Amino acid sequence: MQACLNGRRSPADSATVPMSPEDMAHSAAEAVAAGATAVHVHPKTPCGHDSLSPRVLAPTLEAIRARVPVPVGVTTGAWTEPDPAARRARVRSWSALPDFASVNWHEPGAEAVAEQLLAMGVGVEAGIWSGTDGAARFAASPLGPRVLRVLAEVTDPDPATAEASARALLAGLGKAFDRPILLHGEEGGTWPVLRLAGRLGLATRIGLEDTLFRPDGQRAYDNAQLVADGLVQYGSFQRSS
Repeated sequence: MQACLNGRRSPADSATVPMSPEDMAHSAAEAVAAGATAVHVHPKTPCGHDSLSPRVLAPTLEAIRARVPVPVGVTTGAWTEPDPAARRARVRSWSALPDFASVNWHEPGAEAVAEQLLAMGVGVEAGIWSGTDGAARFAASPLGPRVLRVLAEVTDPDPATAEASARALLAGLGKAFDRPILLHGEEGGTWPVLRLAGRLGLATRIGLEDTLFRPDGQRAYDNAQLVADGLVQYGSFQRSS
């Protein structure tokens, strides 16, 4: 169970979304104490924007690693740096390295960023979003066999259809070069997709990046609460399969 601490959210979404390195480290420690086995985070500038700058990344990684022993990963989403060449240069400039980084395969320059990460010894999560051509691009990629895992991201927010969207995404991925798959949803689709991951025995993730609400519809207090709920949901549905 990976904990996704903040994503592109801000305190405008929830007062408990961690923004500073210290707050991310505190949230990561609580999530790991609740049972998370890895952490995914979006390092933020003081203004609250996602950033690939080494001056932003390094303090974030240092703060989190001082509090937790689990692998820590970051985003390389195109919104952090829209120009593909500049994004790869940013990654190349990192002084502190995450254990892994997600690369959205449908985005321009994705393979170049992934290749740079692999050359630096950073694990690559191949982000394959539903509703994009990411699965087809990944199937044709020579880097496919070298990624750490596939991050199957179901972007359908409708709880009534998210599971079907997840199954369609998995079918499109096929064998995915026999790489491990982490399946997750977002917003209203978060919990149906997490429960499907439990039934299928796939890795998953949970946190304020994906949803602000608990399975019963109540607003989540923090990432630790979501991780605890996620483990119950995942385990219950795994046992019922």
